Amino acid sequence: MMKTILTYGTFDLFHVGHLNILERLSAMGDRLIVGVSTDEFNELKGKESIFSYSERVRIVGALSCVDGVIPEESWDQKESDIKNYNVTMLGMGDDWHGKFDYLLTLCEVFYLPRTVSVSTTKLRSEISKIDQSKLKELRDGLNSLLQVAKALG
Repeated sequence: MMKTILTYGTFDLFHVGHLNILERLSAMGDRLIVGVSTDEFNELKGKESIFSYSERVRIVGALSCVDGVIPEESWDQKESDIKNYNVTMLGMGDDWHGKFDYLLTLCEVFYLPRTVSVSTTKLRSEISKIDQSKLKELRDGLNSLLQVAKALG
């Protein structure tokens, strides 16, 4: 019997942690289907992605470990996706531990450990610091120019 694994995520600012979990999920079965959150669904969740849905789908779909990509448009589609794609296992990162246990009557549900050293939240924070640092440099430079201009007259 073919083992089909399903997972979901936003996959914004794609990083090695994303790749690690997708490769591990792929190795656990014969086929890996990835639900990528649409921009509209992210908006409902209060998330804003850097990359558009279509860009994130292209990135995830280009991976050799991924056999198919579907849109994740709502929280409640998981049950129908499991049935429609003959899913035998739902795999998620362990930050979701226990949240999808209600699907155990339809398929196996498991939670994989995340890559400790990286997360999208951490990347966003670091990028924000860089942006703030550059903004401060720019502001300081403009203030210096204004002082020179005032001195010249």
